[in-house]
Amino acid sequence: MLHKQRLLTPGPTPLPESVRLAMAADMIHHRKAAFRDMMDAIGRDLGALFGTSAPVLPLSASGTGAMTAAVHGLFTPGEKVLVVEGGYFGRRWTEISLAHGLNPVILTVELGRAVTAGQVAEALDWDGEIAGVLVQHSETSTGVRHPVGDIAAVVRESRALLVVDGISAVSVMPCPMDAWGIDCLLTGSQKGLMLPPGLALIALSPRARRRSEEIGSGDAYFDLPAEFASNAKGQTHFTSPVSLLAGLRESLRLLHVAGLDNIYRKQHALARMARAGVKALGLTLFAPEDYAWGLTSILLPPGMESAPLLAAAEKNYGVVMAGGQDGEFKDRILRIGHMGYVDYADLAAGLYALARSYQDLGGYLGCRDCLEQALDAYRKALDEDMPE
Repeated sequence: MLHKQRLLTPGPTPLPESVRLAMAADMIHHRKAAFRDMMDAIGRDLGALFGTSAPVLPLSASGTGAMTAAVHGLFTPGEKVLVVEGGYFGRRWTEISLAHGLNPVILTVELGRAVTAGQVAEALDWDGEIAGVLVQHSETSTGVRHPVGDIAAVVRESRALLVVDGISAVSVMPCPMDAWGIDCLLTGSQKGLMLPPGLALIALSPRARRRSEEIGSGDAYFDLPAEFASNAKGQTHFTSPVSLLAGLRESLRLLHVAGLDNIYRKQHALARMARAGVKALGLTLFAPEDYAWGLTSILLPPGMESAPLLAAAEKNYGVVMAGGQDGEFKDRILRIGHMGYVDYADLAAGLYALARSYQDLGGYLGCRDCLEQALDAYRKALDEDMPE
């Protein structure tokens, strides 16, 4: 049977037609006036998106490239950094730190749970040599939302810099960099920004930028001072991903037209819808309390693995979702992405595909009105105040 494919993974995410068309436009040269004009327009909109008056630097890399740029550009080998490890991408901070010769102090958080600001404060009080705190705003591997605003308030009282991975958070959940006091915020293109992979974005607070200038060229490729100098000229330091940046200009226009508050409200309502649907199906939410707004993780019961369930949903219902990423829960986690160019109809199709595929594989679901419960939660969330 022919199905419309719906991409409901935590990234890459679906692309709006106008973004695809923008990326298909004729090539322009990255050192000429037309490109500088495009960079000026992008820079203004990125500042509003990040909630900062600082420049937001585009990098020709995935989100991990921006993570690498932050670690290499803000810390020197031998320094201590506090790493919040609450999943696969928390451990990536540790891997990048070790590769750079840093001394990571690991704050381990139970999978499916968020770190608390009190835990971060305790770690900083215990070791006054910590130079940075590295944390995800949205831990994509588990669907957990860490309380970055509360953490920032704690870190501001120390000498440490707060570095936030916002790869599945920026344009999905509020993360106002200046208002919260974040020193470094970064993201990637293939999540809420509705672009293909390959473009990263990073911004530094004034004290983080001073630190990067003191360190100088922390990496031959991810050279933040050089990127700042090029950005001031409307360029990037190395060859620019011109087509991705053309797509970014269009995606930022779409976000501006919709309004960020409306985008966040939609994202929160989709998260509530997904969670209500999962509960109505009798399945278990992997992140029971502190949940991200761009994806929902489900813990499957013993005896049901994610791989055959995902294959059935794609083959029989045209819905592409994702499994777990590593560790003891890899084969038992199913992740539904609902960020970017995804609406309630897409998510309803995803929940339907999940339910039918689960039953096709022998699982028992007793709910007859699961989709109605999910849609009711979506409608109610649109009218409620969003959490801080």
